Amino acid sequence: MDLIFLTLCTLCIVVIFAFLPTVYHHYVIRQKLKNLPAPVIGSIFKLMRLSGYERIKLFLTLMENCKEGIFIQYIGVTPYVNIFKPEYLEHIFPSTVNITKGDFYDMLKPWLGNGLLTSTGKQWFHDRKLIGPTFHFSILDQFAVVVSEKAEILTKCLQKEIEKNSGKPVNIFPFIINAALDIICETAMGVDIHAQEVVTKYTSTVHLTSSLIMNRLLRPWHWIEWLFYSLPAGKQFKSALDILHGFTKEVISKRKIERQSQNGHTELENEDDKFNIGKRKRQAFLDLLLDQNAKADTPLTDDELRAQVDTFMFEGHDTTAVAITWTLFLLGNNLEHQAKVHEELEEVFGDSETPASVKELSQLKYLDGVIKETLRIFPSVPMISRKLTEDIKIDNYTLPKGVMITLAILLTHRNPTVWPDPMKFDPDRFLPENSKNRNPYAYVPFSAGPRNCIGQKFAQLEEKIVLTAILRKWRVKSVKTVDTIKFAGSLILRPSEDVFIHITPKK
Repeated sequence: MDLIFLTLCTLCIVVIFAFLPTVYHHYVIRQKLKNLPAPVIGSIFKLMRLSGYERIKLFLTLMENCKEGIFIQYIGVTPYVNIFKPEYLEHIFPSTVNITKGDFYDMLKPWLGNGLLTSTGKQWFHDRKLIGPTFHFSILDQFAVVVSEKAEILTKCLQKEIEKNSGKPVNIFPFIINAALDIICETAMGVDIHAQEVVTKYTSTVHLTSSLIMNRLLRPWHWIEWLFYSLPAGKQFKSALDILHGFTKEVISKRKIERQSQNGHTELENEDDKFNIGKRKRQAFLDLLLDQNAKADTPLTDDELRAQVDTFMFEGHDTTAVAITWTLFLLGNNLEHQAKVHEELEEVFGDSETPASVKELSQLKYLDGVIKETLRIFPSVPMISRKLTEDIKIDNYTLPKGVMITLAILLTHRNPTVWPDPMKFDPDRFLPENSKNRNPYAYVPFSAGPRNCIGQKFAQLEEKIVLTAILRKWRVKSVKTVDTIKFAGSLILRPSEDVFIHITPKK
């Protein structure tokens, strides 16, 4: 009995000493953060019971009640510091040191590896420098041709749906997201998967994988690797990744073989029986990346190449799809602004049915303001998480190394102290005379600083081409309003319900 008692005592002492550093660390962190506003939001279990829309509404309420522009919340024992005051964001975004993403981005790594979205430190700087030239302005002109082709297919698909529905509203989001997936597959990989015309295994798997990641983010017990992969959701996720990675690897392999047979060039036409690889006399992002990689002192491995392409596949279709959807939704709720868009389109294009050129798109200044105002009210990425790698002092607050920071873009964009009447749709907010005294970090839909979105010019080009293709043919009127539509998002601010819009001929 004494031996058992002694053994138990020894085990208790070992456990206590093992956890003592962690307990002390949390104590020190709490002491350093004790002056931060800490609104009561309930337990993690209460948050889990809320729908995604209810959680977003809760955080918007916290923003309204927290005038300081910064507050702390605890999930379990882990503190998360939420920042939405532009002057405070200015301490984080420009930093070349605090560029490490938050821990929950690790859940994307099984799919995206250490691509631009998830990597940090020297690797991130190396990869950003390597990939940067592939998004040069002159290269975007090539991509514009692909986007226009896919936008034309989109209008044909919508026309069929309108005729089939006989005047009933159309759920616009599935059409837009399939068009965006079509666009990113051909521009990123040079692959035409016909996502708008047929449901391919790759198309459905991308949607499934995104959904599984979102579900995992909302279930903390799924964050435990061994547990998640032993559950049906984890097994489904792994099976989906095998399909996605297999597809990307095959495309990269075929592309490399083609380039070798053509001495590094992709000018020749080559109709591939499965993916139509190389059928067009233009380069995809993958080609440009391979060009840059061939010149690099430290080239990317095949797995690293796959991670970068998969990252652009993930980031390049959901974000633009929701931006286009929300723009149509808001124009359908603000018909006076839509009328101004149609006037501008009439001035630039007249009766022409020729796809918009890059030069013509640059003349659409009012549409520019409409897209910017949409991204203010519905930023595609509502928040960004960082893990501090050094202490930061913001006013009277010291945020210690190791703390998770949430850069709450949605709260910043709807902050009434920065944006008067924030829910009013007003594209004129972005006229030069109305923007000149505004803090540059008051509007950050594509992030800011060294980790800003490398594909933002491409995204803006895609949004303008697709919106122009739709609005040159039709007028739109939304069924729901901003106050009644439900939305949610951890990584992407997606609609939580169908987005029904009446689509009628412009003339």
